[in-house]
Amino acid sequence: GQLPTWLQGILLRNGPGMHTIGDTKYNHWFDGMALLHSFTFKNGEVYYRSKYLRSDTYNCNVEANRIVVSEFGTMAYPDPCKNIFAKAFSYLSHTIPEFTDNCLINIMKTGDDFYATSETNFIRKINPQTLETLEKVDYSKYVAVNVATSHPHYDSAGNTLNMGTSIVDKGKTKYILFKIPPSVPEKEKKKSCFKHLEVVCSIPSRSLLQPSYYHSFGITENYIVFVEQPFKLDIVKMATAYIRGVNWASCLAYHKEDKTWFHFVDKKTKKEVTTKFYTDAMVLFHHINAYEEDGHIIFDIIAYTDNSLYDMFYLKNLTKDFEENNRLTSIPTCKRFVVPLQYDKDAEVGSNLVTIPSTAIAVKEKDGSIYCQPEILCEGIELPHINYDYNGKKYKCIFATEVQWRPVPTKIVKFNIQTKEMLQWGEDHCWPSEPIFVPSPDAKEEDDGIVLTCVVTSDPKAAPFLLVLDAKTFKELGRATVNVEMHLDLHGMFIPEKDLKTETE
Repeated sequence: GQLPTWLQGILLRNGPGMHTIGDTKYNHWFDGMALLHSFTFKNGEVYYRSKYLRSDTYNCNVEANRIVVSEFGTMAYPDPCKNIFAKAFSYLSHTIPEFTDNCLINIMKTGDDFYATSETNFIRKINPQTLETLEKVDYSKYVAVNVATSHPHYDSAGNTLNMGTSIVDKGKTKYILFKIPPSVPEKEKKKSCFKHLEVVCSIPSRSLLQPSYYHSFGITENYIVFVEQPFKLDIVKMATAYIRGVNWASCLAYHKEDKTWFHFVDKKTKKEVTTKFYTDAMVLFHHINAYEEDGHIIFDIIAYTDNSLYDMFYLKNLTKDFEENNRLTSIPTCKRFVVPLQYDKDAEVGSNLVTIPSTAIAVKEKDGSIYCQPEILCEGIELPHINYDYNGKKYKCIFATEVQWRPVPTKIVKFNIQTKEMLQWGEDHCWPSEPIFVPSPDAKEEDDGIVLTCVVTSDPKAAPFLLVLDAKTFKELGRATVNVEMHLDLHGMFIPEKDLKTETE
């Protein structure tokens, strides 16, 4: 096929790539050593490159020729790398272990720099052109967080916004929203942007010893949207996991009898909206988008009724019959919540406060709290992506992978929220990754552009490839076949040529 002539830049992706070191094996697919790979588009040609992230964890493991650093689903014993990773820790001093820097989930942009990220307090700077691993940054040196998300947001001023959980502060567990500026003042050129990191606000955790797990958050023009779900991390269990010989993943529990709470923080005042909004118990990993309309916040997420997704990816379940034998007990559901921030304070108890057209409702309770029920947009999609120019604004297109009852994506889809129309691309034995939308330079409409996805195949004779689709029609424009064993990745981003530093810089 043919690539659009304007497509110049790098698709950079991240995911677990190595699951065996010497005679030792990780328990969980999400624990594997980070493998970066990139597709560089230059004058109609595509170049492929892949490289393991040379984290301290990677170097330590390779040197010892076995797993010596614990990951979320795999506890490692004993730890010869004590000098790098503090070992067991005492619950009494409210400190938690130093985590791995195996940043395998996503890529984050800060100013002109790019970082591999996971959900610990470490990120690793990388060179997007050579995939070289550069310095390690510890968030906790700049802000009191022990874990942080891998799905930051970027505002129009170029700031990076992210959230993390602080469990160090003598029982004052809280969620912290922080902002990293894109650049530093001229006179401080030697300093990093992280030195100018600013805490935007903090939200106290509803439970001091069981903060909510979260993988992403939402953002509108004026608000931050944070969902505190009853999928929780038990700090006491985490503190004793090493001694008890269990992994950290076993310290996560879903409390299906609990509620899910919504928090909205005003970006200007940095204060949380005082009304209590909640919905039924659910588990969510990915926010899709959020925006404001006539005094309401509308936010779209992909939710589950249980946490079976994580368990699917224990390597003992990833056998050759994986697709046939593993069924999710909860199908991913794309839900739209409509939350009335401005409503009639004298409204009757039991009345629906949503005043814009939607099947989502928000019901006033006796105690003044508001119970929200979503509109179901569609089912069976995951790894959602939008045209990021529409982030925080009213939008209509979701690009995603299709995931029915099985956890492996078999198609990619484009879903139009307004018309409910769904376009699909799929081929036998093909497993596509998260689709990335790239707008065309003179885009007039939200879906003017292309969609990129890496496709691995379960057919040993077929080579993996990068697929390029027209975002409007979902017709294939071209594919670049790669003669290597490509790994299933998680997340990534497209970096236009103009955002790449030239070699001399």
